[in-house]
Amino acid sequence: MASGNMKEIKRRIKSVESTMQITKAMELVASSKFRKAKEKADSAMTFFNAVYETMSEIASQDRYFNSVYTRKSTSSDTSLIIVIAGDRGLAGGYNSNVIKLAEARIAELGGNAVIMPIGKKAVEYFTKHDAKILKGYEGIAENMSLYNATEIADIIIDMYNKHKSIGHVELVYTEYVSPLVQNARTLSVIPLSNLEEQPKCNSVTRYEPSPSAVFEQLIPKYIAGIIYGAAVCSFASEQASRRMAMENATDNATEIIDNLSLIYNRARQTAITQEITEIVGGASAQN
Repeated sequence: MASGNMKEIKRRIKSVESTMQITKAMELVASSKFRKAKEKADSAMTFFNAVYETMSEIASQDRYFNSVYTRKSTSSDTSLIIVIAGDRGLAGGYNSNVIKLAEARIAELGGNAVIMPIGKKAVEYFTKHDAKILKGYEGIAENMSLYNATEIADIIIDMYNKHKSIGHVELVYTEYVSPLVQNARTLSVIPLSNLEEQPKCNSVTRYEPSPSAVFEQLIPKYIAGIIYGAAVCSFASEQASRRMAMENATDNATEIIDNLSLIYNRARQTAITQEITEIVGGASAQN
């Protein structure tokens, strides 16, 4: 009986050790990808800040500045919700947190929303829940480029300005705070707000053919910059969350192995003691 228990414990130890090797490997891969994604996210902010500062400068120079992109469209009550999730699981609460936030926002809008999911997990979830999907994107978060972001931005602008089928655009993504903290949040994309509230500047920049024309030309770059920055930031958050989840899984596996080893040693000691007792008992009987 003890021998059978010992064999079962040894099988469990080997099984947990195999799992621990996988989680450790995934932790190392996530750490490597996280460093690259963090550098990419930091670089993206430089471009985005430059575009945003230029647009803020244009809006702050003219107190009567007005644009179709700075006021809510009255032609449609439908909102477009861009949801950025991951293409893989095993990342702690990364995917579930951003999807829950998106669901809460859709509920606030009374269901009057169209979804643009980015990431396999987001596409699968909203497809299964019969959501109104404008277009889904899978497998682009890790290798997100400005070309991909510009393509998405052009679709959004076309729907908002040309076809006027949406009146508001929001982004739901995961903000990277630290290696231990990643927060799901929402961000209004269109209409643009708070540009007029930026500090007045005494810029001598002259915009040709006009400030409003330059502003309109910057809108695609601005939206593409937001999507690109949010995607790379979300990917960095995903890798940080996966690294932490795999590190915790590895630690738990180590603890389980230690406990099983202790049980195995106790069972082995009990078996040896029983064998010694049987031998001594047999010898005593012969005497």
